[in-house]
Amino acid sequence: MPMGGELHFAKNFRDQSQQQGTGAGFQFDFYCEDCNDTWRSPFEPYRSAQAAGWLQRLSGVASGFLGNVGSTLDDAADGYARAGWGTARDEALRDAIEKAKAHFHRCARCSSYVCDKCWNIEQGLCHRCAPSIEAEVAEARHGGLVEKAREDARAQGMENAAKVDVKAQKQLACPACGAATGGGKFCPECGTSLNQVRTCAGCQHEVPPGSKFCPECGKAA
Repeated sequence: MPMGGELHFAKNFRDQSQQQGTGAGFQFDFYCEDCNDTWRSPFEPYRSAQAAGWLQRLSGVASGFLGNVGSTLDDAADGYARAGWGTARDEALRDAIEKAKAHFHRCARCSSYVCDKCWNIEQGLCHRCAPSIEAEVAEARHGGLVEKAREDARAQGMENAAKVDVKAQKQLACPACGAATGGGKFCPECGTSLNQVRTCAGCQHEVPPGSKFCPECGKAA
C-alpha cells in the first residue's frame, strides 16, 4: 500500500506503542480471535521522540547553565515528535499488519482471524465454522460414555435403595443432649439409646421419642 494511503485493519490487535521518552517506539500485539494466542510485532523505535527524550534529560542536568534556552529546545523537540507521531504510527501499523498476515488466517465464513492451531486447512475455515472431525468424534464418544455411566449409576442407586429401611422412624436428634444422631441407634455425643420405646407411666400410651409429655394424657414423660 502506498505511503500515506488508506489503512485497513481488523480489531484483533492491541497497540503497545509508547509515544514519549527514550523508549518511544511502535509495537503491536495481534491475537487469535478463537484461542487468544498472541503474536507481537518487532519493536520499531520512534527516533524523533527518543531524541526529544534524551534532550529533555540532558537539559534537566544542564538547566542551570542553559536556563530558558534549554526549556525552549525541549519544547521544540517535543512538538516536532508529537507532530510526526500519527503518520509514523500509521506506517508502523501498516508494516506490522503485513508481517502479521503470515501468522493468521481470515475465515471466509465468519471473518475471524485465527492462528494456525485454530485453522482447518482442508476446509479453509476456522475450527468454529469447520470443527475437526476427529475432535468432534472424540467429544461425542466421551459424552456417550458419561451419559451411559450416569444411567448405570442411577440404576445401581435404585437397586441399593431396596436395602434402605424407609418405614422405620429414625430419631435424628438426641432427646437427652440434642446432638445430631445421623439416624443411628445410639447418640454419638452422649451414648443415649435412641431406639427405646417409651410408654406413659400414667396411661401406658406410647410416647414418641423426644417428647417431654404424653400426647394422650399430658403426663410428664
